[in-house]
Amino acid sequence: MATYTPMIQQYLKVKEQAKDAFLFFRLGDFYELFFDDALLASRELEITLTGRGGGSEERIPMCGVPHHAAENYIQRLIEKGYKVAICEQVEDPSEAKGVVRREIVRIVTPGTVMDGKTIEEKANRYLLAVTELEGKHAWAACDLSTGELTVSSAPMEGNWLLDEVNVYVPSEMIGDEHLLETVKPLTMTWNRQVLFTAWKDTNETLTRQQFGEAAWTRLDKERQKVVSLLMSYLHETQKRSLSQFTTIQELEPDQYLVLDPFTRRNLELTETVRERAKKGSLLWLLDHTETSMGGRMLRRWIDKPLLNRKSIDQRLEAVESLYNDFIAREELREQLSSVYDLERLVGRIAFGTANGRDLTALKVSLERVPSLMERCMATSSNTLQQLAQSMDPCADIKEWIENAIKDEPPISVREGNLIKDGYHDYLDKLREASVNGKRWIAELERKEREVTGVKSLKVGFNKVFGYFIEVTKSNLSSLPDGRYERKQTLANAERFVTPELKEREALILEAEDKMVGLEYELFSELRQRINSHVRRLQHLAEAIAQLDVYQSLAAVSAKQRFVKPQVHEGYHLDVKNGRHPVVEAVMQQGSFMANDAQLSDETASMLLITGPNMAGKSTYMRQVALLHVMAQIGCFVPAEHAVIPLVDRIFTRIGAADDLIGGQSTFMVEMMDIQVMTAKATKRSLVIIDELGRGTSTSEGMSIAQAVIEYVHHHIGCKALVSTHFHELAHLADHLDKLHNVSMAVQESGNDVTFLRKLVDGAASTSYGIYCAKLAGLPESIIDRAYDLLTDYESEVPNQAHFVKAEHSVLERDEQTDRQGQQEQQVPVQHEVVAIEQLDLFGERSEAVHAAPSKGVSVSVAAAAKNEAQSIHESAVSYEREAAASAEAAASVGNNEYRQLIEKLSEIDVLELTPLEAMNQLHALMREARQAMKR
Repeated sequence: MATYTPMIQQYLKVKEQAKDAFLFFRLGDFYELFFDDALLASRELEITLTGRGGGSEERIPMCGVPHHAAENYIQRLIEKGYKVAICEQVEDPSEAKGVVRREIVRIVTPGTVMDGKTIEEKANRYLLAVTELEGKHAWAACDLSTGELTVSSAPMEGNWLLDEVNVYVPSEMIGDEHLLETVKPLTMTWNRQVLFTAWKDTNETLTRQQFGEAAWTRLDKERQKVVSLLMSYLHETQKRSLSQFTTIQELEPDQYLVLDPFTRRNLELTETVRERAKKGSLLWLLDHTETSMGGRMLRRWIDKPLLNRKSIDQRLEAVESLYNDFIAREELREQLSSVYDLERLVGRIAFGTANGRDLTALKVSLERVPSLMERCMATSSNTLQQLAQSMDPCADIKEWIENAIKDEPPISVREGNLIKDGYHDYLDKLREASVNGKRWIAELERKEREVTGVKSLKVGFNKVFGYFIEVTKSNLSSLPDGRYERKQTLANAERFVTPELKEREALILEAEDKMVGLEYELFSELRQRINSHVRRLQHLAEAIAQLDVYQSLAAVSAKQRFVKPQVHEGYHLDVKNGRHPVVEAVMQQGSFMANDAQLSDETASMLLITGPNMAGKSTYMRQVALLHVMAQIGCFVPAEHAVIPLVDRIFTRIGAADDLIGGQSTFMVEMMDIQVMTAKATKRSLVIIDELGRGTSTSEGMSIAQAVIEYVHHHIGCKALVSTHFHELAHLADHLDKLHNVSMAVQESGNDVTFLRKLVDGAASTSYGIYCAKLAGLPESIIDRAYDLLTDYESEVPNQAHFVKAEHSVLERDEQTDRQGQQEQQVPVQHEVVAIEQLDLFGERSEAVHAAPSKGVSVSVAAAAKNEAQSIHESAVSYEREAAASAEAAASVGNNEYRQLIEKLSEIDVLELTPLEAMNQLHALMREARQAMKR
């Protein structure tokens, strides 16, 4: 270091304090970067790399940006995940002895950005700290721009910490290094860069002073640790007061509906899966907020649905009042549209960066508060009335700003013209001196023109020479000798001064300098006075944001014809004509096909959904989950009638999602999701699994699917929706009393298939995969070949019939047979075929059809069905004859049960049965015969 110049030595000394950040080193009107910082910044910012001498033999790499444009360059680096340390001159160069003293005044990081293009208006920008203590994980999240700080903790088990991190999607994380390494893989799926900083320092004293002793002692030890860790980092990087942080909000894990990362993604709560955009998500649909802070609160509500029924009912009561009062709702929206982002205005005031326009925006917002309170009090809602009563209009703060700040102040607070006339006596005198001085200058110009006769003579001003008299060279001969003192010669003019002009100039400039300095002093004093009332303003901002969310939910509910759900703490789910809220909103033609949803612990708690691809199975399952989320945030739901129970967790396994980064296949990801579900689900949970077991061979996939269904049915007992293309699993409904078969109806006409998207009772018998391939535009040769192969495969089915061995917890009747010495039976696969009333996608009535496909979907499919029927006909007729003979023998002795069997046998026309129908009926007859034989 000894070989470098004093300035470079100073740079290196300061750089030691910010080794992990770009150092923006202030030199005059530029921020300069040196050494490795310059090399990297020139690439990242695409600016010219130069060099300079610094005392050593080699030139030092250097690049720089103008200080007035530095904010844009800093934002670009922050968006790339870097830190930027800003080093300013902290003494007057004219008074410095040697090198001007410089210090880092702030370190800007992705999680501590206060304003600019990097901040979304309706989204928080979080800095999140994680740590562990005494067997518990703890996290604390803050938004420096709004002053929000939230903390929570839970035992170190499962994926709780990962789930919570995924809720906040922070821009920056700090804390224990091994925890950061655990979280990193999760963040790779996010649509943003995340900066990780290992941080161990805590500052308990600072945290106690910041929030008060009472707030500190209420925290558990692990929460104290993580909050003090977070405050220590903020203090170290921001190097100023953090008075925007006034309260600590504690979140208890059991207060909110748990949604894991896959569930959030699959349900598209805040962004879509494909575009990672807000449009098309639930947030997009529900966001009719008029303020930025209302939009952020709505997002937090969607991220954290409630589990407390009383709180949900309070929200629904407020929404219902505005839902039924169009005029009140529109008046509120009009008033809210004039309210600025109070949370971030207050944040800038506390941070010391608010300007005159910020204070004017605060004043305009406060002017709307009395009207908002009045309209809330006029509603029939107790919740809205209590909200209005909690509002502090902050009339004194509004009056302070009204008296002090001009209506249209400049952006800069250091150039004057901020403070109103009459606010400060001495400022008024200085302004008068300045105005009079400029009036004298104008009078001097008029007088000199008359005396010299030079009409083009003018009095000008610049920062180098001050005031001067300018005369063109063609008029120099007209000037009286000795009247002016020559100051500057230009190409076409000469500039002069007089002793009187210089004297007046000194008075004017002194007055203007004093005015600018005094105005900044008065503005800073006012800003600090408002800062002492930050908590009042934050409480008001929260109340207005809450009101904005209520009107937003009411507005979208009224527009989309939603209904108020009846939320209860029981089990039963009953939705009449429910609709998918987002799909319905984006449909451009026709109307959405509504479907019912009933789940009960007394009848059916599980639905096994079969049916074609593209028929709407996944949409239906997402719809049911979204209805729960909407109800538990306090929103109306898309249905004709809805009784919705509180659920503590929602698990979804929908769509393919290879974890390529983690090196895990689709099937492994699916199995890991199922493992979490089986470990964490309770009877109050909702489980949604789409195409269970699809990622492996048919036999293995079907086995896993059946085992999972049985486990959920017997050991968890929660509400569950399971879709599958393993139609053979439909027989489980015979043995699982809480499982019910449903399918998505189709209509066949020749070679065409119409997906009706109507949920009907009974299981489907095909998925129409080849037809979907045809719709996708596959070559006709491939389609024809697929139909031919399907015919061949289906002709082999009778010789490869699939059987499911009875499990003790499933087929108790077969166990009883074993105990009585009977041979253990195998249960063949069954399919229910249910006649339904045909409905098309838009709700129009049509002819009755079957959930299972009828004959003639295509020539090859029909041929395959005929071959199957013929192949099992001989064995079926043989068995029918033997059973009939046995029944007749028993009937001869007068047994009524055998007479009933005879009647059923006589009604069967085997040639008219499909293969599966024949197998199902034969199995039913065998079962009845065995029961009769026991008696």
